[in-house]
Amino acid sequence: MTEQVLTDSAGTHDYHIGAPPDLRAQAAAARRGYDLSMLRARQVTPADFERFDYVLAMDEANLGELLPLCPDASRDRLRLLLEFAEEVERRDVPDPYYGGEQGFEDVLDLVENAARGLLAHIKNNK
Repeated sequence: MTEQVLTDSAGTHDYHIGAPPDLRAQAAAARRGYDLSMLRARQVTPADFERFDYVLAMDEANLGELLPLCPDASRDRLRLLLEFAEEVERRDVPDPYYGGEQGFEDVLDLVENAARGLLAHIKNNK
């Protein structure tokens, strides 16, 4: 039996719908073996709360934007990504857009940490 996890990325605003990820994000991801070149921005929809077991916000501001879209019956699906990170005291993933290259590396560190914790959580709650 193959275990698979379906993931997707979406934003709370419509600023960049259809655009690829920032070139700096693509470069940082590529250095770690991730190919983001085929990704295109899309906006979160209410259907995402039915389609996915988890809808994870990167920060408190985005969590606040997602709450009105989230049906009451799906509130347990809406969480902050860093809730799953180990030994991280912060709750928000910082936006690296206005920073330098290191900001994208730091964000990847946080996201990889949280992804490991999320996978462990999923395995323990099957």
